[in-house]
Amino acid sequence: MFDNLQPVGLTPRAAEEVRKIMQTKNIPAEYGLRVGVRGGGCGGAALIIGFDKAKPADIIYELEGISIYIDKKHTLYLIGKEVDFYEGADAKGFMFTDAAEGN
Repeated sequence: MFDNLQPVGLTPRAAEEVRKIMQTKNIPAEYGLRVGVRGGGCGGAALIIGFDKAKPADIIYELEGISIYIDKKHTLYLIGKEVDFYEGADAKGFMFTDAAEGN
């Protein structure tokens, strides 16, 4: 059912920043980018990213040379999303966009 499923995209800017962080922060090679959902009371669910090891319940795939790990339970919330990296005078950081929006 989940074969070849890639629910979340990764822009080239985001991939470049992830690689930079992995190198400068000495993230172990067996870690990948975990994309998920944190449940949340009145504010609803928040999409999150971080570095982690793969777990048995994960969908695992590779984008831009980066291993992506997503808990299968979070897939419904993440399909069609894309991780991007924004750097401007007002802010800097990762953000989620709808993949259909483009860049």
